[in-house]
Amino acid sequence: MTELKRKDARSVDPMRLIRVLSVLTFVTTYGLIVLGSTVRVTNSGMGCKDWPLCSSQAGPLSTFHPLMEQSHRYLATLVTVLIIALFVATWRAGRLAHHVFIPALVSVGVLVVQIVLGAITVLSNNAPVTVALHLLVATFFLGIVTVSAVAAFVSPERSWSLTRGPGRLAWSAVVALYLVFISGSIVVNGGAQSACTSWPACFSSPAAMGLVSLQLAHRSMVLIGSVLMVAFVVGLVRHKTTDAVERNLAYATLVLLALQVLAGALTALDGGRAGIADVHLAVGSALWCCVVAVFALAARARPPAPESGAQHSPLESRHLQPSNPSESFPS
Repeated sequence: MTELKRKDARSVDPMRLIRVLSVLTFVTTYGLIVLGSTVRVTNSGMGCKDWPLCSSQAGPLSTFHPLMEQSHRYLATLVTVLIIALFVATWRAGRLAHHVFIPALVSVGVLVVQIVLGAITVLSNNAPVTVALHLLVATFFLGIVTVSAVAAFVSPERSWSLTRGPGRLAWSAVVALYLVFISGSIVVNGGAQSACTSWPACFSSPAAMGLVSLQLAHRSMVLIGSVLMVAFVVGLVRHKTTDAVERNLAYATLVLLALQVLAGALTALDGGRAGIADVHLAVGSALWCCVVAVFALAARARPPAPESGAQHSPLESRHLQPSNPSESFPS
């Protein structure tokens, strides 16, 4: 009996391992995107002329631009190792981690695309089209990693489906925010950051009409996306079955949205200065993580609303049975 207890103590809980790996992957992926933004705004993207090594060196590098670019590549390598480890852990866990396996598998595929795009970006001397695609795929990758991290903390016994759980408003908010990233990337790569020096409207500008149109299209998309995000998270907060985790993430979304709008306004009024633009992307990436996390939590089957006079704690609510007992687990 004593030997059996020692063996159990030495064994690793597969879900605990998956949760640790998913959180580490999420944190390092966010850091990778922020560092990538810093590489871009400091014009360090061509600090290394070849790929995957930097001027045929693995390091150490003594000058700023090569050091920034190679640090970005090293962090990307760490993310790659963590993604593969997470996928293997979910595959070995089997049915216990069935709800994490699909996003982990998708993240491996997206990572391969991102690595190829990174190489093409370097070999094409940072062509604007490849830089924009690299950022957009990175944003999508961050979203998938966020979904994996959230799914890792969802009980396997609770029904969870991204296709059936979130409603139309949730999907609209996520898609709209991603379109904001696309329009913002077009503005940056089109050279329209400083096309409008006033905010929120563009009263007068010496820039060409095409650049002004890009800037106005981005601001219009931000307005639409903001309305949809606010409607989504406010509706979630007011729902009776919303637990503490969802509610806190919803509040964080509103705070980050306000900070992102402020950063966007400062970027426009300051002519797209590099430092503020970097903060703008960092806050925007954090906002994206929060919205996707709330979206992923909304994929859980809702427990029945408590009757009048009956109160459930957030912890109890997580373990209530789905409102539709016949709903099957996603494959």
